[in-house]
Amino acid sequence: MKKRYLVIALIVLSVASIFIGVKDISPLDLFNLSDDKVHILLVSRLPRLISILIAGMSMSVIGLIMQQLSRNKFVSPTTAGTMDSARFGILVSMMLFTSAGPLEKMLIAFVFALLGTFIFMKILDRVKYKDTIFIPLVGLMFGNIVSSITTFFAYKNNLIQNMSSWLQGDFSMVMKGRYEIMYISIPVLVIAYLYANRFTIAGMGEEFSTNLGLKYKQVVNIGLVIVALVSSVVILTVGTLPFLGLIIPNIVTLYMGDNLKRALPHTALLGAVFVLFCDILGRIIIFPYEISIGLTVGVIGSGIFLYMLLARRKAL
Repeated sequence: MKKRYLVIALIVLSVASIFIGVKDISPLDLFNLSDDKVHILLVSRLPRLISILIAGMSMSVIGLIMQQLSRNKFVSPTTAGTMDSARFGILVSMMLFTSAGPLEKMLIAFVFALLGTFIFMKILDRVKYKDTIFIPLVGLMFGNIVSSITTFFAYKNNLIQNMSSWLQGDFSMVMKGRYEIMYISIPVLVIAYLYANRFTIAGMGEEFSTNLGLKYKQVVNIGLVIVALVSSVVILTVGTLPFLGLIIPNIVTLYMGDNLKRALPHTALLGAVFVLFCDILGRIIIFPYEISIGLTVGVIGSGIFLYMLLARRKAL
């Protein structure tokens, strides 16, 4: 988990990602690039790499923030209804604002993701049985309710095929002109880092935080806004990346502890490395065809999640 090893892994996988694809481009070709190869690099390979890095970093970081604020290691945008609410927002934008562009869709998805996350946190406050496993199950049930409503309206308005594109994460359609909205996540991550110490204190509970002079509700609201904004940007650009915001923060905090400011850089790096690895794996398993990133992240992530659950049960 040392930072330098993660940086080295990130550089190696990033270089590999640029040169893996149906169109054969080797490192030696960089010294004598044809117009076609320059076009592929600038329009497809580099935008894809940038979107992978931003999505991996941002989804992992917001997962860490959610776990800190909810004081539950099994809470993430996937298990709290945030992603499902963002999909519902995208459907509403498609139904009511047919000519809406990516930015308008993102804003509507952000509002719905924020509302869904607030509802989950309110449910969390009212649930008396605070078992570690029970809370994310409540979130999954809430997310399934929102997802069912989304599917119902999608069928009713003949939009089910359009909505299916938001269900599976996929970087194959990322090209120049279709991923730039992801850059919104970068300043949001900077804000998350600046507020890291406040999030750490807020994770100790409302009474403790207030006694230390922290504006608890304000800090929690800022955290939820960050979570909702990043979730809506990622789901609009590449779709759902299941378990990413769940497993990466757990792995990092296992080694680094719960100090958010200390754990954030490692979480961002490991998230980017993990998504890059899964994307490269999906590209080479059935080459020249491609497995969607949602499938590879989901399979590997669910396996790690089950291992964490079983390890926790043994520890108890």
